[in-house]
This record gives sequence, C-alpha cells and structure tokens, in this order.
Amino acid sequence: MKKYIVFSISFIILLVVFQFLSGYLMTLFYKPDMTNAWNQFGNLSNTVEIKGSTSLLPLILTFLAATMAYFSPRLFVKNNNK
Repeated sequence: MKKYIVFSISFIILLVVFQFLSGYLMTLFYKPDMTNAWNQFGNLSNTVEIKGSTSLLPLILTFLAATMAYFSPRLFVKNNNK
C-alpha cells in the first residue's frame, strides 16, 4: 500500500508540473495572426463575458486510469515469490 501512495502522490505532482509546462510552452510559442483577427473584427460588443468552469473530472479520470495501470500488471504476471 505504501508503494501505491508514493505512486499516487508522485503521479499527481508530475501531472500538474507537465500540465503547467505544456501550457507555458504553448503560450511561449503562440504566434497570433493579427491581420486575420483584424479582418474578423466586425460588430463586436463592448462588454466582456467570461463563461466556463473548472472541473476535476479530467484529473479524476486520469488518476483512475493511472491506478488501473498500476494494478493491471498483477493480473497478467504471475507472482514468483511463493
């Protein structure tokens, strides 16, 4: 059980670090197309409305997949420590 707890904590930390790094790199290398954006300007409103919410569902599903991946080798590999 101790191995699983260490695996779980390290998995969550690595997942957060990789998500942060991928977002940082995507932002760093993003090149906006200003001419195309200017041409699509049209009749935009003067107000800003931000919609959306964060969800823990992707994190929970990823953690569930990692848990299944951690325990699945026990189903296919015989234990030789008998």
